[in-house]
Amino acid sequence: MTRFGRYAVLGAVACACAAMGGRAQAQFGTVPCSVLDYRPCAPTVCSPLDGEPCMPQYPFPLGQNLQLTVNSTGETQGERVDPDHPVDTIRALFAALRACWQPPEEDRARQGMQMSVRFAFNRAGGIIGEPRVTYMTPGVADATRQVYRRAITEALERCTPIPFSRGMAGAIAGRPIAIRFVDNRKHVAQEQHR
Repeated sequence: MTRFGRYAVLGAVACACAAMGGRAQAQFGTVPCSVLDYRPCAPTVCSPLDGEPCMPQYPFPLGQNLQLTVNSTGETQGERVDPDHPVDTIRALFAALRACWQPPEEDRARQGMQMSVRFAFNRAGGIIGEPRVTYMTPGVADATRQVYRRAITEALERCTPIPFSRGMAGAIAGRPIAIRFVDNRKHVAQEQHR
């Protein structure tokens, strides 16, 4: 390759890098900076001067909301979250939410009942506002709906506040979470609810 050809290739690479840098700045609204800065200033840069490992601000990998299904036949039911063990992963959060669920007593329950709620956590691990019911099994008596709504409210009260780690609190705060509670127990009395 001639000297002119090498310069042309290097110039094209430099233009492409500049264009990519401009797009990254537009997308994240930051200017590239040094890793020696006190605070991270680009989505993949953490400062070595932070006193603890930091969590880069990547776009959330699971879309705009988190979705979880909680079945009523789990091994652990009705447990409270241990405040001495920080929740630092999505998996740990989902495990805690599953363990807090305690389905209604079988004489007041309905086999196959499903109810979904949507809400978000704040940084302190509490729930922002009132969880909103987004789905319930159609054709169910109002009394049965109220029983399940009360069971969901009690489960979320047992779980909160969730002791998020600092990094997890920053990543999860304000993100919508949708939980579908399913009563998949086999010997649930239904005669009263038809």
